[in-house]
Amino acid sequence: MASKLDSFVADCRAALKSQPGTAGREKVRDLVKQVLTDPEFVATYIPQGTPERHVLYEDPELGFTVLAHGHTGAKGSRPHDHGPSWAIYGQVAGETIMTDWDCVARPTETTPGQAKFNHDYVMKTGDAYLYDPGVLHSPERKGPTRLLRIEGINMDKVKRRPYEAVSQQAAAE
Repeated sequence: MASKLDSFVADCRAALKSQPGTAGREKVRDLVKQVLTDPEFVATYIPQGTPERHVLYEDPELGFTVLAHGHTGAKGSRPHDHGPSWAIYGQVAGETIMTDWDCVARPTETTPGQAKFNHDYVMKTGDAYLYDPGVLHSPERKGPTRLLRIEGINMDKVKRRPYEAVSQQAAAE
């Protein structure tokens, strides 16, 4: 009998193969939302004590990677995208304040990119969001959190360039 992870991965593969692009990724986001409500899936694959980055599965053909993330305390990040990839964040436990950013300038070899604040929202248990390639965002956690995340490719293998937040006024100049 296939494990719940095997079944989830098979459903993700089918969605991504049948509808490449955003439509398939939206189907994967819906699958993430479904497993976030499955107590057995969560207890088995994203339990208390999950490390900050734990690869559960990496697809040998399509390259997508399923990860579990556990954070024990406050943590935030600067505006970023996932380079040539997409990502889906699914909130398992706790809350994540997510900020969406508008790109003012993409990074170059020598200068960081620039990002202008767009809006914040709170990801609560059961929420899942898709960030297509190039979409800028930054998570902030004020306490313990756990997430299920899908990356279009394993980001451990991708060099990303940094972004800096700029003020509304600086972005207009």
